[in-house]
Amino acid sequence: MTRRIRDVMSSDTASVEPMTSVARAARLMRERDIGDVLVAYDCDLFGLLTDRDIVLRAVAEGHDPEAMTVGSLCTRPPLVTLTPEDTTEHAVELMRQYAVRRLPVVERGGCPVGVVSLGDLAAVEDPHSALADISRAAPTH
Repeated sequence: MTRRIRDVMSSDTASVEPMTSVARAARLMRERDIGDVLVAYDCDLFGLLTDRDIVLRAVAEGHDPEAMTVGSLCTRPPLVTLTPEDTTEHAVELMRQYAVRRLPVVERGGCPVGVVSLGDLAAVEDPHSALADISRAAPTH
């Protein structure tokens, strides 16, 4: 069953400015128990930073996360985005085409309002799948 992104996206997202340190963004992810933060100036989406970006592009490369900014590390435009009115089918197509696990959701004017993840889609499109079960499980910390 196809649904609108607004019905499945995570709207309780975190946002940081591009000059925020990678270490601060990582602490925010830990505090909020999330795997990504939107990088934005008010309503201007600058990029998306994931926990995987931090590990592979900062820590594994030996960069100092206190000195490195999220703006220098995040995935930047052209970002693949969705609007709240897009369908879950469209989100799945984009994730396949661009080999991504998360897509920022922006209003028509470009203002970020959420993120939809592969787990969000699995929970509604295939609720009995292992990915859906994992996505619904409480964090193990």
